[in-house]
Amino acid sequence: MIIDGSSAQAITQAAGVLAARGLVAFPTETVYGLGADASSDEAVGRIFSAKGRPSDHPLIVHVADALAVPEFAGPIPPFAHQLMQAFWPGPLTLILPRNPGVAAAAAGGQSSIGLRCPAHPVAHALLVACAQLSPPVRGLAAPSANKFGRVSPTTAEHVRGEFGDDLLVLDGGPCRVGIESTIIDCTRGAPVLLRPGILTSEQIAAACGQAPRLAHEMQTEAPRASGTLQAHYAPSARVRLMDAKSLQAALDVLGAQASGIATYSRAILQTRSEKVLRRRMPDDAQETARQLFAVLREFDAQGARLIWVETPPNEPQWQGVLDRLSRAAAA
Repeated sequence: MIIDGSSAQAITQAAGVLAARGLVAFPTETVYGLGADASSDEAVGRIFSAKGRPSDHPLIVHVADALAVPEFAGPIPPFAHQLMQAFWPGPLTLILPRNPGVAAAAAGGQSSIGLRCPAHPVAHALLVACAQLSPPVRGLAAPSANKFGRVSPTTAEHVRGEFGDDLLVLDGGPCRVGIESTIIDCTRGAPVLLRPGILTSEQIAAACGQAPRLAHEMQTEAPRASGTLQAHYAPSARVRLMDAKSLQAALDVLGAQASGIATYSRAILQTRSEKVLRRRMPDDAQETARQLFAVLREFDAQGARLIWVETPPNEPQWQGVLDRLSRAAAA
């Protein structure tokens, strides 16, 4: 059931469902999340069951502000505090040392935990309302509100398409960022990039005075984190990345017989087939991120069997988009 997330009554209703160990989908600036009380193993188990997600694949815990962090994690390194100050609320998840006995199921059993403070008014209102319950719910475990491995939802209707009308969905409109948060591991003495997002490495370095390292540069093993499997974010159609010249050549070879194919490219492509679905990829990385998952879902809905995507530029601002498309193509 979709309800207006801007309504105070809707927030109260959703908080009640969460207090009763139920599930609620809610909007963030990145994608819609499937939320449950992070401190309840029973409630978190319902997320894993609903998504078909392995229980050892950790969830991100959403909090209302940085004051809630000590509830779940500590000690917090100075550079992590700097990143919170710079980017919270916003599309940044920090992997921190987990307090013993807290949110073990949400953390996938690891000694670390991912925390984020979302920058969406509906998400914030819900988190504040949950924290004011008796007893309080101080954090919501919330992976993307879709079946495991599939395309993340960026509208309330996308969520309903995944889970039907039985799930309570707070409608907050289309997500303005459109891809999941940047994930920085803060458990190994330096910031380590586990998943790129809309925030660039340059922005991270400017905020904390240290350029984020890559996981393979570290001698110790990275903690498991959401959305870092090789194959992920996949539509039903098969995704293939190629440069504009190869994409045009493939269309030329198929000619008027091409069907079941969708293209998403910055280059203007020519085809002799009226059955080819075409969408132009924006030249701006942020706008591409905002619409990416919606475009993949649209192609699925239109019956595409193959989605040919022009490979984005290998530039810092495009890394989040390139990451999502590479994982979708690997599925």
